[in-house]
Amino acid sequence: MKPKVSEMEGGNGELSIDTLNLNALPQDCIATIISFTSPRDACRLSIVSTIFKLAAESDAVWESFLPSQYQALIPSSLSFSSKKELYLSLCENPVLIEGGRKSFWLEKVSGKKCYMLSPKDLYIEWVNTPTYWRWVSIPKARFEEVPELLSVCWFEIRGKISISRLSPMTLYKAYLVFKVHDVYGFDYYPVKLSVGVVGTEGSKRAAYLEPERDRIPIDLQPTPNDVQFPMARVDGWLEVEMGEFFNEGCMNAGELEMSALEIEGGNWKGGLIFQGIEIRAIA
Repeated sequence: MKPKVSEMEGGNGELSIDTLNLNALPQDCIATIISFTSPRDACRLSIVSTIFKLAAESDAVWESFLPSQYQALIPSSLSFSSKKELYLSLCENPVLIEGGRKSFWLEKVSGKKCYMLSPKDLYIEWVNTPTYWRWVSIPKARFEEVPELLSVCWFEIRGKISISRLSPMTLYKAYLVFKVHDVYGFDYYPVKLSVGVVGTEGSKRAAYLEPERDRIPIDLQPTPNDVQFPMARVDGWLEVEMGEFFNEGCMNAGELEMSALEIEGGNWKGGLIFQGIEIRAIA
């Protein structure tokens, strides 16, 4: 069991190092103890004393928070003065992997692995038919090219990722990430969203992909309470939650599948620029 900071707290809720006399331990021993906690705990422990600060900021501690085989994820052109600097960079600056087909980063508080699947790593109905979609390059996209939806009556996006790539004992949520530009046709019927292990029922959601302010309800019917609208992100894109999945960390757990479908209405729709599906660890 990992030691927690709270286990070293005194009756007043503050760290009671004198009671346990942990300062008398060698620095490498303290570093080993801290490596069994979390990035957040390491930062909190660094203010306890000078020896704790040295231990908490050591490469040994921060390398334990990095994923295994992390070296393969770091572009050779990048260099870092410490493992802590590398960790923070992976939290704040997602890196492209697998030839730019996926984006990878770490959740800052917990160090859990997160991904975004690019459109070229997904199945998108008619995406290579210029009448319906076109590939564009835009400055704020995470990937070199992203598809712009011109007009379709059958909207279908599917993606998969091996569950073994996700952090164990972690709750994940998947998000459809996009922009709108003269969007139309998505106000008639909500898009059906789902996340689950291949072959199972999974978690389901529904969302209108037009911002709420732009939607005119059909026949003036109120919007169902369980249907979402896009939410603005800090990076300037929009997102809707597709569903959630708790990774118990079982061996050979299969693949996680995500889908977004609107195929029942038959009406034409367009005006989206689609960035990808984000699979985000919840701290």
